[in-house]
Amino acid sequence: MQISTTGFTLASVSESEPRPRPLFIVSDGTGETAAAVARAALAQFQVDFTLRRFGGIRNEALARRVAAEAEKQGALVVFTLVDRRVARALLEETQKRGLPTIDVLGGVISKVAEHLHAEPRAEPGLLHGFSDDYFKRIEAVEFAVQHDDGANLHTLFRADLVLTGVSRTSKTPLSMYLAQRGYKTGNVPIVPGIDPPKALLDLDPRKVFALAVDPSNLLTVRQARVRVLGATPYATYADPEALLDEIRLARRIFRERGWRVIDISGRAVEENAARILRIVEEGEAP
Repeated sequence: MQISTTGFTLASVSESEPRPRPLFIVSDGTGETAAAVARAALAQFQVDFTLRRFGGIRNEALARRVAAEAEKQGALVVFTLVDRRVARALLEETQKRGLPTIDVLGGVISKVAEHLHAEPRAEPGLLHGFSDDYFKRIEAVEFAVQHDDGANLHTLFRADLVLTGVSRTSKTPLSMYLAQRGYKTGNVPIVPGIDPPKALLDLDPRKVFALAVDPSNLLTVRQARVRVLGATPYATYADPEALLDEIRLARRIFRERGWRVIDISGRAVEENAARILRIVEEGEAP
């Protein structure tokens, strides 16, 4: 399935594939705001879902095409459209087709306008225009991709933040989330039997966040991973005793290096990212 963040794209889905519950994110910009709201809400539910993002929807015809595609897939439509003509066209079309919709910004903009006695600018894409902050986020995402899972250690020193921890502690998704907030984030795994790389050890400890997790939670995740891989060489990967030894070793390294430890157990990526950012931006203790 394709996701469009800068333009209008419709992609077909094989009829033979299982279909998680779809949510359509519709925006005149990138769709980042609506997607963030949708993910925050979905974190409260243990259900499979897919997000399809339709960015750059700035005329009524495109809005109606999205509604038609949403009807085919039985999607919930979540939108941020500041041009009321486009928003109205989408609402009319979804109502005609009996589709549920959520207007993320409309009510807020109306109340703010009423409170301030001012008219909104109604400029599509205004929130995520090509500002310095926008390019900073793009650069941070590129950095996170290039420095995922211990890659390109020779330039790791350029990172704003570095995550470390044993395997399956959400280092990659957390790195990408922090990058979306404009922080160049690398991540380096702690691997049993291998010393942490010098590039990691040489960093300012204040840059490094060590991810800890409850052993039982980690064991469940790894066992699921082993089932997917379906290969016996990974048996020790999900062995309870080996896993406990691995966690003890990692925690000893964390203490010796003076890295700040974040316990990610039972928390969503957004929550753990928020905790890290509070530490970085507000000086809050871990």
